Amino acid sequence: MTVPASPFPSARRRDIAVPRGTVAGYEFGPADRPLDILFLHANGFNAGAYADILTPLGEQLRVLAVDQRGHGRTTLPAAPEAHEAWLVFRDDLLVLLEAMGETPTVLAGHSMGGTVSLLAAAERTDAARRLVLFDPVVMTAERLAAVGPEGLQASPLAVGASRRRATFPDREAAFQAYSGRGAFRTWPDAALRGYLADGLLEGDDGQVHLSCRPQWEAANFTAHHHDTVGAFARVTAPIRILKAEIGSTCGLDADEITALTHGRARTDVIAGTSHFLPMERPDLVRAALSEAAST
Repeated sequence: MTVPASPFPSARRRDIAVPRGTVAGYEFGPADRPLDILFLHANGFNAGAYADILTPLGEQLRVLAVDQRGHGRTTLPAAPEAHEAWLVFRDDLLVLLEAMGETPTVLAGHSMGGTVSLLAAAERTDAARRLVLFDPVVMTAERLAAVGPEGLQASPLAVGASRRRATFPDREAAFQAYSGRGAFRTWPDAALRGYLADGLLEGDDGQVHLSCRPQWEAANFTAHHHDTVGAFARVTAPIRILKAEIGSTCGLDADEITALTHGRARTDVIAGTSHFLPMERPDLVRAALSEAAST
């Protein structure tokens, strides 16, 4: 299958062969520079959603943003009926690093991507020298016990994802349907169009279809059999967290994270932001990533 050219003028497409498929993504910055930042997206999205945020970093740094299993143009199999934990994404990330033969200075991610970065660094302490996490999903054991499996499956996020419209006549129709609505309410147009570049793939029927199937997105909202809280205690690298002020998915406060990491983590709550903090404050995202990569 022919891989289309990058829709982002300052980015190169990357397709990295791993067992059972390829990991797709975009690379920004000098190709001959060691990898400064590896960035992972939120559930349901893809690397392209963050291209407008990451592009300016390519003026000085080499940044790789990849599509996780079941998202974008990555071809690894995604079976929602057997999905129980985000450890599969953790393992995918560690396999990707092995396949590339290099490790980044910074592992970073938004929402699920931030959690996966944390889980990977807890599993392999040399996976990166620093972590930068943007409103990572942290479900405490108490919260999981209170909600229970049925509660997770019945959550508005899981139910909404399972009912998501999966087919559009074209990308412009999807853009008009999404713009200013729901999860995309606070997104700038560039981020939404970046998401749609690989969030929709052409079908044989002449229409475009969500690359992240609704059933897979929904399964990710219920697959919480992984220990994010314990991962904080096992990570040895410094951690920077930018946490949303409104509706944060990070179920620990700054003091709790500081205690778990023995002071290796710095947590900042960003005033006025929702869970989509990267799209709302790209300036702070770039500043945090640049600082971590150059420290």
